Amino acid sequence: MPTRRLLLTLLAVAATSACTALPAHATGNLVDLQVVDRSRGDVLSTWRYRGTSWVAGRPGDRYALRLSNRTGGRVLVVLSVDGVNVVSGETAATGQTGYVLGPWASAEITGWRKSYSEAAAFYFTALPDSYAARTDRPDNVGVIGAAIFRERVVQPAQRPYESQPPVTSGRLDGPTLQEPERRAQGAGSAADAASERSAAAPAAPPALRDRESLAKAEKLGTGHGEREYSPTTQTTFERASAQPNEIVQVRYDSHANLVAAGVIARPQPPALPQPFPGFAPDPR
Repeated sequence: MPTRRLLLTLLAVAATSACTALPAHATGNLVDLQVVDRSRGDVLSTWRYRGTSWVAGRPGDRYALRLSNRTGGRVLVVLSVDGVNVVSGETAATGQTGYVLGPWASAEITGWRKSYSEAAAFYFTALPDSYAARTDRPDNVGVIGAAIFRERVVQPAQRPYESQPPVTSGRLDGPTLQEPERRAQGAGSAADAASERSAAAPAAPPALRDRESLAKAEKLGTGHGEREYSPTTQTTFERASAQPNEIVQVRYDSHANLVAAGVIARPQPPALPQPFPGFAPDPR
C-alpha cells in the first residue's frame, strides 16, 4: 500500500496524561468524538436514540469537533460534516485525506480547511445556509462522521544472531518537530500550494446572527464561517488496512426538532394544586 502524504496540525492541544477517565459525552472506542460549543467552551450533551448519538445545536453558534485518540499509536481520522470532507471539500468517502492524531493526543477541528494556515469556522445554521446546501449537496445535512484508521507499522528485519534494535518513532518529512507539536497531528490535501504555509493574522470573529429569523422547525446544517488562523503542515501515514477500523457518527439538529422527533423527552408539566386531595393528615 503506498504511503499517504497528509497534513500535520500545529495548533492541536496534546493530551497531558495517558491514564485519564473517559470524557463525558464521548462517542467512539478508538477515537472519542465530541462537539464543543466554542462560545461557552462546553461539550454538548449527547442523547442516545435508536442506537444513534444526537446533539442539539443552536443556530448561529460556532462549534468545534474534539478528537481524542484512545490508543497508543497514531491514527488517521477522515472527518466529514454534512457528507462533506472537512479538509478537501469533496463529497466524503473513507479513502480520502483526514487528520492524524499522535498516541493519546487530542485535537479540536474548528472549521473547513481552506489552506495550510486557515480554516472557515463551523457554525450551526438553517439548512439552506449550510455549506453542503450552498454547494448543491443538501442530502446528508445533519450528520458528523469520522472514519478511523490504524497506522501500518513495519518492524525492521532482524539479522541472525543480532539483538532486536530499539523501536523509534520514525522521522517526519522536513525539519524535526518539537515534542508538543509531534503529539497531535492532522492531515490534509497534498494539493494545497506550498506558499499557503505562511502564517496569517487571526480573522475577526463572525458577526452575531439573528437567531429569531431562523424558523424553529428548520433543519440545522453547518455553515461556512469566516476564516480563522489554523496552521498546518504535512506528514506521512500508511493505513494498516483499506477499510476503517472504526466509523463514528453523531447526528445533530435543533433542540426543538429533537424534542419533536422524540430524541429528547418532553419536559413534564408541574403538578397543579388539587381542590380535593384526600383526607386530613395529622399536623407536624
